[in-house]
Amino acid sequence: MRNWWNQFIKGNVFQNVWITIGVSMTILALVIFLLAFSNVQTKTYDVDRLDTAKDTILSPINVEDKDKTQEKRDEAMESVDDVYTIRNFITNTRINYMEEIFNAVEVVDQQEESENQAVDVTESDKVENDVEKLQSMLSEDITKQVNPEVLEHLLDAPADQRNVAEEMLSNALKDVLHSGVREEDVGSSIETVKNELQYESFDPDLKEAVQSLIEFLIVRNSFIDEDKKIQAQNEAANDVDPVMIRQGQVLVFQGETISNDIYERLKLVGLLDGKSNWYPYSGLILLIILSIGVLLYELKRVSKTDGLDNGKVLAILFISILVFLMMKLGSVFQSSIDDLYYVVPVATGSMLLTLLIHERMAILLSIIYAIFGTIFFNQQIPGTLNVEAGIYFMFSQLAAIIFLHNVKDKTSILKAGFGVTVVNIVLVMVFVLLTYEPISLSGTTITVGYAILSAFLSSVLTFGLLPFFEAGLGMLSDTLLITLSNPNHPLLRKILTQTPGTYHHSVMVANLSESACEAIGANGLLARVGAYYHDLGKTKEPQYFIENQMGMKNPHDLLEPQKSADIIIGHPYTGAEMLRKHKMPTEIIDIAEQHHGTTLLKYFYHKAKQENDNVEEVNYRYPGPKPQSSEAAIVCICDSVEAAVRSLKTPSPEDIENLVHSIIIDRLLDGQLSNSPLTLKDLERIQTAICETLQGIFHSRIQYPETKAAVKEA
Repeated sequence: MRNWWNQFIKGNVFQNVWITIGVSMTILALVIFLLAFSNVQTKTYDVDRLDTAKDTILSPINVEDKDKTQEKRDEAMESVDDVYTIRNFITNTRINYMEEIFNAVEVVDQQEESENQAVDVTESDKVENDVEKLQSMLSEDITKQVNPEVLEHLLDAPADQRNVAEEMLSNALKDVLHSGVREEDVGSSIETVKNELQYESFDPDLKEAVQSLIEFLIVRNSFIDEDKKIQAQNEAANDVDPVMIRQGQVLVFQGETISNDIYERLKLVGLLDGKSNWYPYSGLILLIILSIGVLLYELKRVSKTDGLDNGKVLAILFISILVFLMMKLGSVFQSSIDDLYYVVPVATGSMLLTLLIHERMAILLSIIYAIFGTIFFNQQIPGTLNVEAGIYFMFSQLAAIIFLHNVKDKTSILKAGFGVTVVNIVLVMVFVLLTYEPISLSGTTITVGYAILSAFLSSVLTFGLLPFFEAGLGMLSDTLLITLSNPNHPLLRKILTQTPGTYHHSVMVANLSESACEAIGANGLLARVGAYYHDLGKTKEPQYFIENQMGMKNPHDLLEPQKSADIIIGHPYTGAEMLRKHKMPTEIIDIAEQHHGTTLLKYFYHKAKQENDNVEEVNYRYPGPKPQSSEAAIVCICDSVEAAVRSLKTPSPEDIENLVHSIIIDRLLDGQLSNSPLTLKDLERIQTAICETLQGIFHSRIQYPETKAAVKEA
């Protein structure tokens, strides 16, 4: 089982990594759907009127209660008062009648004075004649409705009192009629005007006549305007806001009796029909497809630029499932503890992705995690998104990525955890200050505690899970490389104690390789650590390698060229085997195995050629493979450069540059770089970086005098 797993991780089971990607992304999509299913699921209830609610039921949607809305609109329309319109022609007619009566009385009164001077008549005849004249001058409506006795009293009244009565009646009549007289207000309006005139010191007959005129002149002139009333009713109905049942609104509390009104509301929002609404599921599926699609695009980019293997794909799968499980677990308990998302250690995922893969992938997945976090923490209310939780998850993860930018050792995880703590606390304060609710010191303190705990758990989980990913998936992280670069590592101690010359050579190669890798954007740390271990195989027979032959005769002088070649050629593969036994990362093993490629062991080949012209070149070439990665190819170049430069006594910058250039050209023409992703532009940058490093090592020094001469001069 263990061998099968190792073969799978190395890609031997699934030769095409895209098969692994397809299977992994399918599993991830199914996991997300199964975990988020309940957060978008519209739950239905089997209840009836007058039942007792077993749960607190919330509305899953926004919907208008049309019956309630219509009821409120009907009430608004019924509350609209009648709209009256004053008919001005009636007002003007009544005022004209009043003016006509008093003008006619004045005319008759003047004619009476003239006739009294010319003709002698009896008093009764005179009054009768005057009334008849007055009636003949007045409109038919007046003569029909006004008693002749009223006209007689007006004619008998003194002119000055009549004029005063006319003016007062005119003003009162205009005020009343212009204000509008409704049918039910005619009597009260008449009484109001009469009361205004009753205290005047008029002749009793005149006062009686004026009161009779008031009864004649004041009539209904204000009528209901049906069109305006309908318009007012429509405006009142339109001003009524729809009665809405809001998403998340409590429809019934646990233990509450389900009344008829509550039952109708449950029915309206679709919680009683027993039918499942597939729209939320479709939306969730589309969101998952979109997220997986973006992730696949990024995986394609990584496969072209940084290389992609089964271990990285499985790391993304397992880390994503872990993050989603943590968010789902937190959402389960959110119903009893508010704002529990603050304690979810979601930054664990971004830290692991940054350490095991790279920042870009970590940022992309952090966005995806934050988006689905808004669904997981929607309090089981389908259709809602907890934007606050999404923002918190987003910035918490980005903070972890930013603070893990430069990984020097494992304490960087603790430093990143401290940075996440600060950012989490700031986010809590942002949400607290943006709310309109009064700030609760105890509640804020608890929330801040959640935020601190989240950062702490993120650091602890990252520490604890990182070794499992590194060992179980064969992942190579910067922290693992830093650990492997420790001089106290057993294999490095072995090189140092058994082959000190090789150890010094490896350190020099490591310095050159790291600077060259950084010049082209390759993994400098990987090249450095790989260079430390690349000659581990020399520890098997150290005396056969010249850098370890201090103060001893070269044993190759006593051996046949073929035997010497076999010993030298075997050291990359011996070292690779030793690294495999110590379960070292595949990338380190590849560098050790590939750092000589299929190069020719020229010294022993030419030596054998001198003895026998029929020597086959293939017997003096390393069997390979050729360097497959940029880091392995650079170590291959730097290994030869360091050995060649060490043979120079006083190398000048020109000597170094010519030597480095010749070695690179030799490796290029020999086909040793054909399987690596290095370009000609990369090789130019590599040459420049190596030369700059070597010139820093072999710079000019002051020639100090010999000790004896210095003492003598002293």
